[in-house]
Amino acid sequence: MALIVRDFRPDDPGDAAAVVRVRLAALPHLVLTEEYVRYRAATAHPGERFRLLVAEEDSRVIGVCGTLLHYDSPVPGQGSANPQVHPDHRGRGAGALLLRAAEDHLAAAGASAVFSWVLDEPAHRAFAAHHGYRPGRAAHLQHLDLTAARLPEPGVLPAGVRLRTFAGYAGDPRPLFAADAEVTADEPGDVAAELADFDDWLRHTWHDPRLDRDLTSVVEVDGQVAAFSLAHTDGGSRYWSGMTGTRRAYRGRGLARLAKTDSLRRARAAGFTDAHTGNDAENAPMLAVNRRLGYRVSATELRHVKALA
Repeated sequence: MALIVRDFRPDDPGDAAAVVRVRLAALPHLVLTEEYVRYRAATAHPGERFRLLVAEEDSRVIGVCGTLLHYDSPVPGQGSANPQVHPDHRGRGAGALLLRAAEDHLAAAGASAVFSWVLDEPAHRAFAAHHGYRPGRAAHLQHLDLTAARLPEPGVLPAGVRLRTFAGYAGDPRPLFAADAEVTADEPGDVAAELADFDDWLRHTWHDPRLDRDLTSVVEVDGQVAAFSLAHTDGGSRYWSGMTGTRRAYRGRGLARLAKTDSLRRARAAGFTDAHTGNDAENAPMLAVNRRLGYRVSATELRHVKALA
């Protein structure tokens, strides 16, 4: 059987459908659409050196790998490669070919380290170790059945506090950008990020085809954005919390939980049945919020890293 690795073809409708099919088979918790796959490839920042690779066996896509440089990190030379192979086609060398192609691309782009998410399962950890990757931080993927969830009522809001949505900022989303930048800077993880380019944020956050602005909740305190909970959807039944956070001056007041609860209630009212999210294993405050809302851990990933020669 002929096995090749090539670049994603954005003008081929079948390619985007194949990428979604493979990724959802490998990682069922994802919220992904064909529109987003095409959009992501078309709007990548030049500094990312982004490539979406696919492994093809006898003209059928059986694996994918997104690879990029973390251009928004204060630490230079960091890249990522995340190969996924359809469970029915593993053990045939597709993952190794994808990873090798991604590493070659990143090395040529100047990367000195490659990070990769690996499911915390024996076969996946063994694959990573075999290819020279060592484990780092863990992250927990979580699921909430919205049809059965007992979401708390919002009650009477404190004086000066009100709930809004991203849709209410369509005229000027800059306050949301400022809040996202502050929260992102404090997010725990292996790869730090700094959001400093508003136009880039517009492309990758505000105009993300998965973003549902009517379900993305914002908590204002005395007219200022204090907390928010970002909502991604697939146009069907699945909802993903892209980011939930509170600005530093407003932490410790339960505002992140208020924002996320409001977003989940909106999602349920709109007909969504499954909510997914992910958190760094050391992000105790957000993990506690999710537990109180009824989320349960569905899988754990380990961020692995490899130094490039």
